[in-house]
Amino acid sequence: MARTAGTADLTTVAQIYAHYVTTSVATFEIEPPDAEEWHRRFTAVDAAGLPFLVAERDGVVAGYAYCAPWKTRPAYRATVEDSVYVAPWAVGRGCGAELLEALLEACRTAGIREVIAVVADSGDPASLALHRRFGFTEAGRLARVGFKHGRFVDTVLLQRSLA
Repeated sequence: MARTAGTADLTTVAQIYAHYVTTSVATFEIEPPDAEEWHRRFTAVDAAGLPFLVAERDGVVAGYAYCAPWKTRPAYRATVEDSVYVAPWAVGRGCGAELLEALLEACRTAGIREVIAVVADSGDPASLALHRRFGFTEAGRLARVGFKHGRFVDTVLLQRSLA
């Protein structure tokens, strides 16, 4: 079962994310964030009253998910963007679904109305399939907006209404 993350989880969260930064186009970051940056992100999510969750397998953090404000303008205050990442060794063990389900429930509790997913169209259908499984629908595509590992990559925008 997913649980609320704490600062003690951030080292593992950083390791999971660093894998995707360095080996994939799942994120458009080029360099993995350091510990200070992860602490800043965690603190900002918490201060906004938004969820930051982890899933464990055999007592080890196997994945994480959080929501951050979609935009900073006040009119967007009930809309967030989700992020879900699973450790490579835990892929296929239900962590992504566990995290996304718990994240959506925590967003409802926090008064969020709309959740946006920005998914890199990397050729791997897993993230799109996960989001669609939980009721996200495609809201659009941004063509060639990211350049990483020598290629341009589209993003697919998905949206889920909670209201």
